[in-house]
Order: sequence, then structure tokens, then C-alpha cells
Amino acid sequence: MRARESLPRLLARALGTFAQAFRTPDLRKKLLFTLGIIVLFRFGANLPAPGISEANVKYCSGLASSSSDSAAQVYGMLNVISGNALLHVAVFAVGIMPYITASIIMQLLSQVVPRLERLKNEGKSGTSKITQYTRYLTVGLAVLECAGYVQLARSGNLFPGTGCSAVSHPLIPRPSVVTIATMLATMVAGTAVVMWLGELITDRGIGNGMSVLIFTSTISYIPGQLEQVYLTKGAWYVMVAVAVGLGVIAFVVFMEQAQRRLPVQYAKRMIGRRMYGGAATYIPVKVNQAGVVPVIFASSLLYIPQLGTLVFGNQGNPQGWTSWIGRYLSPAAASSSATTAACYFTAWFLLIVGFTYFYASITFNPVEVADTMQKYGGFLPGIRPGRPTAGYLGYVLRRLTAAGAVYLGVIALFPLVTLNLIGIGSEFSSRGTSLGTSLLIMVGVGLDTVKQIEGQLRQHTYEGFLR
Repeated sequence: MRARESLPRLLARALGTFAQAFRTPDLRKKLLFTLGIIVLFRFGANLPAPGISEANVKYCSGLASSSSDSAAQVYGMLNVISGNALLHVAVFAVGIMPYITASIIMQLLSQVVPRLERLKNEGKSGTSKITQYTRYLTVGLAVLECAGYVQLARSGNLFPGTGCSAVSHPLIPRPSVVTIATMLATMVAGTAVVMWLGELITDRGIGNGMSVLIFTSTISYIPGQLEQVYLTKGAWYVMVAVAVGLGVIAFVVFMEQAQRRLPVQYAKRMIGRRMYGGAATYIPVKVNQAGVVPVIFASSLLYIPQLGTLVFGNQGNPQGWTSWIGRYLSPAAASSSATTAACYFTAWFLLIVGFTYFYASITFNPVEVADTMQKYGGFLPGIRPGRPTAGYLGYVLRRLTAAGAVYLGVIALFPLVTLNLIGIGSEFSSRGTSLGTSLLIMVGVGLDTVKQIEGQLRQHTYEGFLR
């Protein structure tokens, strides 16, 4: 297993890469285009939806940010990914979440639906059709999510546990049919615009568009967290929180670059009078093969029981299963007592481990890799091609996935546990449960973007040399 660079060297290399990119005309245009799209995206994330009372939204969202009620913390993870647009009832309130959900659904369906599997194997034409299906599914999911979101805002249940209601602090002062329809159409159109902006970055800018937008939303949320800690605890606790974050970032950088390199040898072939093949390369198998998706899956699944208590439970007098979920399976349980915190952390950790194994098995298919190697005359030294190679690849994948699953679970839980131990877990509220996820997203997207810029810089260097 290899991890090639430390955090200081990586930061120095990244800064040098960006400086060199701005000196290259083509890359400078792409970087400025990407920055322009990011500014437009942040503008839409702070633009209130039509028919909304900004004063009441600001008041109620402020109460929700500092509330420790389990129902008020249900939206924490989604609010992080939306860049604080969800709790501000903005045009991009739902944002990129429908597209993420649609992409994951299509990726899973492409493994079990024969038609989608054939399209996936057709190359660029098949991929374009799957992308089109993903867009249609995104719009459909956006209609459902925006309808539920507008209904929560209309009924006064968008900020549960804060005392805000449709009577005392109405978010929609005049909930007529025209107003509701306008809000719904605006938010669905906002989701489509976010999807379009992400594709523009992918086509004309730098990096993966959707990842860049998620990165922007996540990083815009952290200053508010630190400000809340500073106002309630002071500068010393802010420095402690920053130190914890930097330590986690350093560990994430180390693990995200760690990989197992499996040597591959290609046999020599005589075609006509010329000899081909005989090259040696390797297959890089990352320790974290699944990325941040298992953490998002586990967080979403853990929020489903809490959403059930909002829809079906009696919030005024919680009893039975509603009371049990609020006691053991809510973010508030993390700071209530050692027993409930252990139950909540254990459930989250086990879900992350399970989804990591599931997603890694989808993203890396040992049988397909072994067949491709055998087709082009490649083999692993000491292992016969075909089924023995597939078995060995599966064995390596399972061992690395075990380490990767534990790593994801630790990263997701460590910031929350540490912040609770030093006494600022309540200031981070539900967002404390997402701090590890935020750092994973930030580091992963940052590394991928730097690698893409370096690749394009090398391409420009080669073109200049040839000229």
C-alpha cells in the first residue's frame, strides 16, 4: 500500500499547480469560467423563493441552527450539501440532491437491469443515453422533493422543535394556489439550473461539475460553524476546532492517496515482422474505493426513522417507537448520555461499513477486470489468467475494503466524538455529525481537481515541445 505525499507537500504542489494554470491562457479561461459558475450558484443559494417571508425564515432558521431537538436536526446533512440554502428557503433549496440521488439510482440499476447494462457497455453513445435518463429522473425526484418541501413550509413544520408555526411565524404569508404553484415551479427549475451549471463546469471548466458544486456548498458552510463556536465559547475553542479539522484533513489526504498497486505484465506478440507487447504496468486499487457515497447513504438511511417521527409520530407527546427513535437514533442522542451516544454511533458505523462493501463491489468488478486483462494478453505474475486472477482481485478488494470501511467510519464519527468531548458538540449541532463528511468531500474534490489541472498542464507542455 502506498501513500505518496504528505499534507504540506501536497498543499505546496497544489498552489504551484494553480499558479502555473493561471499563467496558461486556456486553463485560465477554464478556471475563470468555473469561478463564474460558482458565483452564480452561490447567488441562487441565497436568493429567496417567491412568496417567502424573509424575516420569518431568518428568525426560524436561526432557532433551528441552535436547536438540539432531534426533529430540528433532521435536515442537517441536506442543509450542508445545499450550502445552507435548504433552511433559508432559497431558489436552489433542494439543489443538487435530486441529481445525486438519481445518479446513484441509475448506477445501481445499471448493474441489475439488462438494458441499462448493455447501454453502459456501448461506450460513449450508451453513456449519453444513461445521462439523459438521469436528467429525467432528476426532474421527477425534484418535483417530489420540492412538493414535500413547499408543503412543510406552508404548514409551518419546516422548522420543528423551534416553536415556529403557520400561525406565529408563517413562512408563506399568503399561501394561495398561485403562490404555491409559483414556488414549486421555481424550485424545480432551480434544481434543473443547478444540474445544467454542473454539466457546464464539466464540459467547459475544470473538474467534475457536480463535485465542484458540492465542494462549494460544503466549504461555504464551515465559516458559519466556526462563527457560532466563537460567539458561544470564544476564540480558544475555535482554535481547537480548527486543529481537529486540520488533523482530520491530514489523515484523509493520506488515506485518499493510499493504494495497492498490482503489477501487470503483458505478453509479447509477433504481428507480421514486428514485436508487440511485453510492457509492464500496474492496477491501482484504492483503499477507499467507494469514496464518500457510503457515508451519505448511511446518513440518509439513519434519517429515515426521524423523518417517520415527523410524518407519523406525535411530536407533542412522543410515545412508543417515536420516543425510542428520538432517544437512540437521533443526533441529539450523541450528546445526551453515554449509552444513547454509543447506540447512535454504533448504528451509524455499521451502516457505513455495510454500504462501503456494497458500493465497492459495484464500482470494481474483479471478473470484468480479469477478462479485460486476458483479452489484451495481460496477467498478474504468478497467477493464471481468467478465474484465478478474478479470485485474487476479489481477495485483494475485500482486504482493502475492510480497511477503507473502518477508515470511513472513523472519519465520520471522530469529529463528532472529539467535539463532544471538548464541549462544543452542541454548538455544531446537527452539522457536527456531518463535519467528517464535509472534510471528506472537500479533500476528495480538491485532490481530483488538482490532478485534472496537472494533467492538462502536462498536455500543454507536450504540445509546446512538439511544436
